[in-house]
Amino acid sequence: MTVTQRWQGSKLVESDSPTIESEYNVFGTNDEFVAQAQLDAAVSTIFGGLVKKSVSIDERLGDEAWLGSVTWGRFEPKEVGDSSFAFDTGGGTAHKTIGIQTRSSTPHPLLIPAAPDFEGAIGVTDTGVDGVDVVVPQYQFSETHFLDVATVSAAYKATVFALTGGVNDATFKGFAAGEVLFLGAAGTLRDYETWELSYKFAASPNATSFAVGPITVPLKYGWDYLWVRYREEEDATAGHLARRPIAAYVEEVYPAVDLSLLGI
Repeated sequence: MTVTQRWQGSKLVESDSPTIESEYNVFGTNDEFVAQAQLDAAVSTIFGGLVKKSVSIDERLGDEAWLGSVTWGRFEPKEVGDSSFAFDTGGGTAHKTIGIQTRSSTPHPLLIPAAPDFEGAIGVTDTGVDGVDVVVPQYQFSETHFLDVATVSAAYKATVFALTGGVNDATFKGFAAGEVLFLGAAGTLRDYETWELSYKFAASPNATSFAVGPITVPLKYGWDYLWVRYREEEDATAGHLARRPIAAYVEEVYPAVDLSLLGI
């Protein structure tokens, strides 16, 4: 395979962050990915004092001929103490067996005088309550920090491991205790002095004094699990047995941990 620079040569793009762009012809393969790899191998990593940022195949010119491009840009090294942040409010899901309110209930006009009152239960059957999966507030965010190798010791890695799957026991990143679930971290040793660590979290709001059918639940931390016990009772108006909530339970399913030990 051969790689040749196109006749117009390289173009310097002047801006706050200057770049150099250049186009190439790649010959000798009908595979686009092989052509891109060959182009990447053929051009210099450093050009005009700038570092190679991207290599792409832009157009097929023939059976074994391709048009590719390469861009060089300013090298921006990360130093100890640097950080970056990202978030996503796409929401999570929860299985609910109790609705906020029943907007309507319509009986069969010939079979029963009124629709049975299930007191908010969703998807009631003869054997149970099916419920429904709904989108609930959930804020996912990540932070990337650059730490020195002395900080990311074996003991620190063990601490991160132990905290994974835990919920904050005190205020953390502006969230109240019980609202932040630590999903874990991933690290890469960038050089002999710097670790790049990305930490992932999810946040779910605490709730107080909220209704579960006719029941008022005093407190549910964001990552607690709520479940409801039902039993059959006679609905005299409808002349029918109705499965109704008789108790609501809030269970702690994630341990409370000290996320300040992450040191971020």
